[in-house]
Amino acid sequence: MKEIVNTPQAPSPVGPYNQAIMASDTLYVSGQISLVPETGELIISSIEEETHQVFRNLKAILDKAEMSFENVVKCSVFVADMNQYSAINAVYAEYFRESTAPARELVEVANLPKFVNIEISLIAVK
Repeated sequence: MKEIVNTPQAPSPVGPYNQAIMASDTLYVSGQISLVPETGELIISSIEEETHQVFRNLKAILDKAEMSFENVVKCSVFVADMNQYSAINAVYAEYFRESTAPARELVEVANLPKFVNIEISLIAVK
């Protein structure tokens, strides 16, 4: 059985999907972009600030599911420009300890929703 996980602390879905689905002890979080949930503002001033906003949105969903970044087992990172890899990695490392970091892929794509520079989805397990 699946449970829908949504919180007003993260941006509302912009399509026919939910922020996350809990199935047994596994949380599947939809891709998050740099929308500020309270204002709908898009943070795109720098890739670092954009990435931090994505992580704030992910954290809000994890919190709603009573989890943390320590529960994350897999991240999928989509970027508009692979040249920003180092800057993204530096921010990413602030949220995950290297010794317990999740599995991950980081791929460059042609376009992302609202033409942002980064989108991250994740899977977490209780």
